[in-house]
Amino acid sequence: MPIRPAQPDDLPTIVDIYNASIPGRLATADTEPVTVESRRAWFAEFDRERRPLWVLEEPAGELAGWLSLKSFYGRPAYHATVEIAVYCAAGCRRRGVGWRLVQHALASAPALGIRTILAFVFAHNTPSVNLFGKAGFDTWGMLPRVAELDGIERDLAIMGRRIA
Repeated sequence: MPIRPAQPDDLPTIVDIYNASIPGRLATADTEPVTVESRRAWFAEFDRERRPLWVLEEPAGELAGWLSLKSFYGRPAYHATVEIAVYCAAGCRRRGVGWRLVQHALASAPALGIRTILAFVFAHNTPSVNLFGKAGFDTWGMLPRVAELDGIERDLAIMGRRIA
């Protein structure tokens, strides 16, 4: 299953994968589906040389998941720090897709000029907390009860990893 830079034609599937994560209330603070049109500007911000958006493609050509690295906080002093996001297609979860994408990001980080990777993860999202922990991320902070999903206040863990 190759990992490659996302192409414009991938955007509808990227959006479908993202939207499929919304009902579970684990992976995103969005509570309603997003549209392809609403994500076009977001997609255009990615740059394969500095801030890539990668997809993992199955042998049959279907996308199994995607991973993005976006600039953190938008200020020049944070130029070597990124925020990571990873989403897997519903039928591909628990099959190593997220692991492969995260490992690819970690291996690619030095060439991208990245020294710090941050993951903002709901603390109740055990699969993602475990994924990032296994990949060498530590919990660097906790924002208690900053999100409300279906009337339940949720904590946001800030997980980080320095790149050697």
